[in-house]
This record gives sequence, structure tokens and C-alpha cells, in this order.
Amino acid sequence: MDISQDTTNSSRFQVSKFILMGLPGIHEWQHWLSLPLALIYLLALGTNILIVITVHHEHNLHQPMFQFLSILAIVDIGLATTIMPKILAIFWFDAKAISLPECFTQIYAVHCFISMESGIFLCMAVDRYVAICHPLQYSSTVTEAFVVKATVFMMLRNILLTIPVPVLASQRHYCSKNEIDHCMCSNPGVTGLACDDITTNRFYQLALAWVLGGSDMILVFISYVLIFRSVLRLNSAEAIVKALSTCSSHLILIFFFYTTIVVVSIAHLAGKAVPIFPVLLNVLNIVIPPALNPMVYALRAQELRVGFWRVLGLDNVSQK
Repeated sequence: MDISQDTTNSSRFQVSKFILMGLPGIHEWQHWLSLPLALIYLLALGTNILIVITVHHEHNLHQPMFQFLSILAIVDIGLATTIMPKILAIFWFDAKAISLPECFTQIYAVHCFISMESGIFLCMAVDRYVAICHPLQYSSTVTEAFVVKATVFMMLRNILLTIPVPVLASQRHYCSKNEIDHCMCSNPGVTGLACDDITTNRFYQLALAWVLGGSDMILVFISYVLIFRSVLRLNSAEAIVKALSTCSSHLILIFFFYTTIVVVSIAHLAGKAVPIFPVLLNVLNIVIPPALNPMVYALRAQELRVGFWRVLGLDNVSQK
């Protein structure tokens, strides 16, 4: 009788917080990773803020391609800031506890920002497609109004479609374990602790990945197939090089973004034997792209480099 009552009370118990354990298998010395992660985070913040200021300050950068890059920089700042302060707090101050509402909010923010990044990459691919395949219609098609409409559409799409992820997670019953072998609240990691059925959560997570990330990736692929087909029809080798150079930065970032997502997904599926790899890759996937994106564009786009020097007051130095 006592045993059955204890079982009933246990099944009704709801945890009030989760404990983020950090990187599985290396809890004792994971704080050594805090320094490089903090430096990457500060680099991502600094370079993306510089991009936003430069694009706003320099009138010659008020073009759709650089406006989309500025929006991407804002998204990258939000994505990195969603998780890095908490990760550093875990490593430096052992602040592992996180409330359920805060955890579900982090899940929502990460999903929303990653989906937004994918959507902006699609907008940038469309921009390059029109510029290369239909150059005569570019100025009338890809206008400032187009940038605003595309951005608003992507925001509404991601905000609305990702809402069910934390809502479904919050409806689960967490009655036993509350320790998450991760540095952040991931949807699979949190719902995996639930005491009731999570089939709906898994189904919606998979459907969301295909509807947002999958559709964006397919459309980006189609855009670049059409771009390459159009470029290869040019008779001049110089014209081919010039056309490809206008989208090389974007192509590098797209390849890195979708490749890391695929690698992280595969690592999660095969991560039971060595669980640190999917967790570490997940963290790096969120903090490295925000730091990488500005550097790739700065190296490839001369207008942006010149704008950087001007904003930093080093334009005279750069000319010497």
C-alpha cells in the first residue's frame, strides 16, 4: 500500500528546474574551453555589430545584398547571445540550474534564430539569382520594399511555426530526472526527460526541420543550379569569373551552414557511444557561424572592407 502511494506521488511530482550538466564526459575540466568560447563569442558580437553599423553608415552599402547581410548579422548576434552567457556562467560560476520557463524560452529562441538564418540565406540566394540570371530586371525586382517584405515574411514564418516546439515541450510531465547532459536547453534533451509520451514532440520537430530547413535548402540549391547554368552560358571567361565572384561569399557561408547542420544531425543520431561530440558540435554550430560570416564577407567584399575602415576611422591608414 505504501509502495503504491509512493509511486503515485512520484508520478505526480513536477520538477521546478533543470540542471545543465555541461559537456558530457569532461565535466571536471570543461572550464578550460570557456576561454576560446568567450573569445569566439566576443569576436562574433564585435564583427556583427560592426557590420550593422557599417551598412547603416555607408550609403554605397544600401544595397539588398548588404542589407540582407546586416539582417543576418542581427540574427547571428541574437543566436549567439541566446546561449553563450548561460554556457559561460556554467563554466565559470557553476550556475547549472535553469528554470522551466527560461529553458523553454531558450529552446524557442534557438529554433527561431536558426530558422531565421536559413531564411535569410534563401533571400540572399534569390537576390543573387535575379542579379545574375535577370540583371535587367534586378533594380525593379529586388528593391528596398522587397527586402522589407522578404524579411517580415521570414520573421512571421519562423516566429509562428516554431511556437509549438516550446509549447509542446512545456506540456510534458517532468517527474523524475532533471539533469540535462548539455550546456543548453535543446528540445530533444529536455523532452527526453519527460515521463509521458513525446511522440508528438518528435514528429513536430522532424516536420519543422523539413518544412523550414529542408525547403530553404532545396530552394537555395535550385537557385544556384540556375545561377551556374546561366553563368556557363556566358561566352567570356572574364564574365564568368566576375559573375561567380559576386556570389562566392554567400556560397561559402551557405555551404558551411547547411553542412554543419547535417553533421550535427548525424552526430546526434550516432552520439550514444560518445555523447560529447554531438553536444560540442551543437554548441560550436551556434557560436562559430556568427563569428565566421562577417570575416568571409569582409575578405570577399571590398566595399565592406572600405566601409569598415571608414567606420573605425582608419581609412587614411588603409590607403597608405
